[in-house]
Amino acid sequence: MVGEAGDQLGVMPTSEAIKLAQERGVDLVEVAPTAEPPVCRMLDYGKFKYEQQKKEREAHKRQATVSVRQVRMRPKTGQHDLDFKTALIDKLLDKGNKVKVLVLFRGREISHAQLGKELLDNVANTLAEKASVERPASMEGRSMSMILSPTPAKKPKKEKPEEVADAQD
Repeated sequence: MVGEAGDQLGVMPTSEAIKLAQERGVDLVEVAPTAEPPVCRMLDYGKFKYEQQKKEREAHKRQATVSVRQVRMRPKTGQHDLDFKTALIDKLLDKGNKVKVLVLFRGREISHAQLGKELLDNVANTLAEKASVERPASMEGRSMSMILSPTPAKKPKKEKPEEVADAQD
C-alpha cells in the first residue's frame, strides 16, 4: 500500500485499504496487479486522469507534423520554369515538409525516361545542401518520382578560445 505522497503504508488487507482510502476521501488504485502482494496506491483518480490528459495535450502541441507536398514537372520543362519550381521546393523544405517531385510523361515522351531522370537528378543536386533524397527516382506508371526530405540544420561549432600560456620562465 502506497499513500498519496508516495509514502509506504505497508501490507494490509484489501478491506482495510479501501476503508482507509474512504476516510481520506481518495480512490484506491491498483498499480501493480501482478506483483506479490499486489501494489495499490491512494490518489484522487479524477485529478490523476486530468493530469495525464494535460500531459498528452502538451506532448501533442510539441509534436511536429510533416506533410508530403508534391511538385509536378514535364520532361520538356524549360530552364526558367525549372528554376522557379526548384525555388518552390526550397521554400517547402524550409517549412519542414517532405517534397515529392514528379515528372509526368505524355505520349511518346515515355520512351525518353532518361530525360526525366536527368531532370530529377538536377533538382536533387541543386538542393543538395538543404535536402536529402529519401527515395531515389523511380518509375510509377507514366510518371517518375523522387522524395526529398529536409536535412536538419547544422549548428556551427563553437571554437574554443586558445589558452594563453603564462610566461613564467
